[in-house]
Amino acid sequence: MSFALRPLDADADAVLLHRWVTHPKAVYWLMQGYTVEAVAAEYRRIAAHPHHDAFLGLYHGEPAFLAERYDPRHVDLVGLYAAEDGDVGMHFLTAPTDTPVSGFTRGVITAVMAWLFADPATRRVVVEPDVRNTAVHALNAAVGFRVVGPIAKPEKTALLSVCTREQFLIATGASA
Repeated sequence: MSFALRPLDADADAVLLHRWVTHPKAVYWLMQGYTVEAVAAEYRRIAAHPHHDAFLGLYHGEPAFLAERYDPRHVDLVGLYAAEDGDVGMHFLTAPTDTPVSGFTRGVITAVMAWLFADPATRRVVVEPDVRNTAVHALNAAVGFRVVGPIAKPEKTALLSVCTREQFLIATGASA
């Protein structure tokens, strides 16, 4: 599969993102009632944050997913787990579609993980999906994540999971 990432443009991409993050399948993204302007404002906030970035994912050159990278010592997980040097937080969301492609979402998470681990400073990827999101838990396990346990966040109970570079390489058969 042919994937690429580019920095998100909060204003230019807002209409597209709004369609994705307010879709019923994106319920765990917690933006169901957002307007286009609220989505743009949220991604402008992320763009301005020194420890959080958002990227538009492309599949064969077309917008197909959203990825976020963050420093869990400063965003989302502050004080909720024992952060280590080299930890990078990640969120991803695939676009809703009427024509699903078999293995697409697994391809997306694999591509995002490979992109994160391409940075030699990244030692572990950390995720905190909603405990009820069993589909993403299975995807996380498929690319090497190990469950640490549930954590209480203000907006949800999350299932904290971590994946080392070695775990990712073993799980996916990717080369270093």
